[in-house]
Amino acid sequence: MKLDDIIVSKAIVEGYMEDLLNYMEMDVAIGGGGPAGITAGYYLAKAGLKVALFEKKLTIGGGMWGGGMMFNKIVVQEEGKRILEEMDIVSQEFQPGYHVADSIETVSTLLSRATKAGLKVFNLIEIEDVMIKQRGVEGLVINWSTVGMSGLHVDPITVRSKAVVDATGHPCEVVKVVEDKVGPELHTKTGRIMGEKSMWADRAESIILENVGEVYPGLYVAGMAANAVHGSPRMGPIFGGMLLSGERVAQILIEKLE
Repeated sequence: MKLDDIIVSKAIVEGYMEDLLNYMEMDVAIGGGGPAGITAGYYLAKAGLKVALFEKKLTIGGGMWGGGMMFNKIVVQEEGKRILEEMDIVSQEFQPGYHVADSIETVSTLLSRATKAGLKVFNLIEIEDVMIKQRGVEGLVINWSTVGMSGLHVDPITVRSKAVVDATGHPCEVVKVVEDKVGPELHTKTGRIMGEKSMWADRAESIILENVGEVYPGLYVAGMAANAVHGSPRMGPIFGGMLLSGERVAQILIEKLE
């Protein structure tokens, strides 16, 4: 078979445009492709909701790829091990309650399971704003990541969703946009982003599910973004809370949207 370079290019462009047009309107838009965002996308898609994830970087998986200090191993406590087992991810018990998994296998398997369940991932796309209307947050304002990196003035486009999840991790980038636009109106103790505290894994892991939820009409938080918004500690390379928070925000939205 003789290959035609132009046919290859057309296949890529037409395939991508078909996906993008299909996801101009959706049930849930997720910002951030770390473990919490991927896990949320998996459970939402599995429930039959139309969901897309937008990640500004080339790779999906957030900090999980690097494990702890570039040792590509992660730890999951007993509560989070259930999700590893559901995804068929191998882990070994290091000590009672401490389960070690390969970070590469974990990320790649999570992403594979999520996309096969129906999650659509758009990488290299940055969320630069949100649409706020009568009901609150009703969608995202997106642009190519390279536009922001290059400092170019190029107008973005918008996508509509019934709910938005900020799973952007430590920076809580989507909530930060909302705070900048509307002021101290967030559903936190101060009305503002309270900022993550120093490392305290036990406290961070125990409180994260309390922090998951709606922080502004139509806008939800999961993963480290939830702890950062509510002023809770960080937890380092233990990832049970990330997985469980993704599952939790999905449960909240499935109940709300169905």
